[in-house]
Amino acid sequence: MTVSAGIGYALIALGPALSLFVSVIASKPFLVLTVLSSALLWLVSLIILSAAWRAFLPLKSSIWLHAILLITSVSLQEGFRIFFWKMYKRLEDILDAFADRVSKPRLFLTDKMQIALAGGLGHGVAHAVFFCLSLLTPAFGPATFYVDSCPHMPFFLVSSTLTLGFVTIHTFSMVIAFNGYAEQKRVDQLFVPIVHLAASLLTLVNLIPGGCLVGIPLVYFVAFLTLLHCGKMVWRRLHENYSRIEVAE
Repeated sequence: MTVSAGIGYALIALGPALSLFVSVIASKPFLVLTVLSSALLWLVSLIILSAAWRAFLPLKSSIWLHAILLITSVSLQEGFRIFFWKMYKRLEDILDAFADRVSKPRLFLTDKMQIALAGGLGHGVAHAVFFCLSLLTPAFGPATFYVDSCPHMPFFLVSSTLTLGFVTIHTFSMVIAFNGYAEQKRVDQLFVPIVHLAASLLTLVNLIPGGCLVGIPLVYFVAFLTLLHCGKMVWRRLHENYSRIEVAE
């Protein structure tokens, strides 16, 4: 893989996330810290999982074993998501109490959504570093790499393309999850882990000969559903908040 190809694969995986970071996150130091803390938290969860599964390596080429690995991974990450929410909620209470003492406004709804977005972006970046960039950096050279189950596309292109889908899912799932926890909405609370698990299990299609031609579109379909649900939820919350402000005035 040439340097230019490696840069291209990295931009496929992280280009939209970089654009989102520059346009929304970079100008606000608190959101930058949220991205970094979230990424660190998710990397820790993945390191814990890899250490736990190291005792069972090497795994046999069995879809069922890979499915169990994915289920445990998603379960651990969803547990860390709840932990991250509780950390954020405690910080939000501290910030609101401080704002009351100095007679300043509390966090607006848009501020809370941006914090959730930053947390989701950190999760997505951690995923990209762990599952894509870590594969690209040691693979520079004059050739590329294909796998038997997907001879139509270079392995690194498959990896970067799937990573983009998961970055999208992780980024906007956090916004949905935070709203579900805040409003105690079971639909949003269940939507996130179900989508996460479904997208993860769909990657098993890549183990079937020619499966990458089907698995990648399926993951992107899940990413589209996540974006659609998040967009509807944000629109509803903003409309309700705007109506509440109009009534108060």
